[in-house]
Amino acid sequence: MAEHRFPLVARGTVLAPLTLGAALIVVWALVSAALGPALVPSPLALAERLVAEVDDGDILAAAAETFGVSALGCLLGLVVALPLGYLLAHSDTATAALGPYLAASQAIPAVAFAPLLVLWFGYGALPKAVLCALLVFFPILLNTVLGLSTLDRDVVDAARVDGAGPGRLLVHIETPMALPAVLTGIRNGFVLSVTGAVVGEFVMGGAGLGELLSVFRDRVDTTGMVATLFVLAALAVAINLAVRGLERMVRWW
Repeated sequence: MAEHRFPLVARGTVLAPLTLGAALIVVWALVSAALGPALVPSPLALAERLVAEVDDGDILAAAAETFGVSALGCLLGLVVALPLGYLLAHSDTATAALGPYLAASQAIPAVAFAPLLVLWFGYGALPKAVLCALLVFFPILLNTVLGLSTLDRDVVDAARVDGAGPGRLLVHIETPMALPAVLTGIRNGFVLSVTGAVVGEFVMGGAGLGELLSVFRDRVDTTGMVATLFVLAALAVAINLAVRGLERMVRWW
């Protein structure tokens, strides 16, 4: 019975999104015909524009620029969030001291810091990367604390009985066991960092997808804007899938 069930499940996994996608394209085409291409470009017009933009190369260069800024921002967020998460997971004093300030910091939208970042760091990749780091910091921090706080205490205690100190515990026990949770935080944070890069390009300029959206907006080029949004979504999905693949490898290991 189970042997016959798996092909059906796999077939449903493939057919369900394809069917929904086809239905959405039909609805999209109907809406485009009703409202006109100036407001909603047709699927065919969008496909032709995407092919033209990819052939031209500008949109791919913009995607690479946005990805580079978001990756740098994610790295900056990791450098701060991982050690701080380790500290909070192991020290009640640190949690009591820093907890209220970390909670208060979440009341301020990270994008509100964009004008200040321009004043502090000027224009260029660094202020946009810092904005991305502010967005990715909290998801990575929370998942790091969660992963380290929910370890199997029997395994940790057994390692301590065998003479493992804090360093060996971190390398051989805590890191492998907490890594799936940390990677989940990185996956969510990395996708947010793409949003931060685009917002940063709106405010600070640049050569990425956010700047390209601004150019198409000024030209009232709806098809160009939607094509850029599709590339942006594809970039976020590719990052998500890449980190999910890494998560599966870690869980298998």
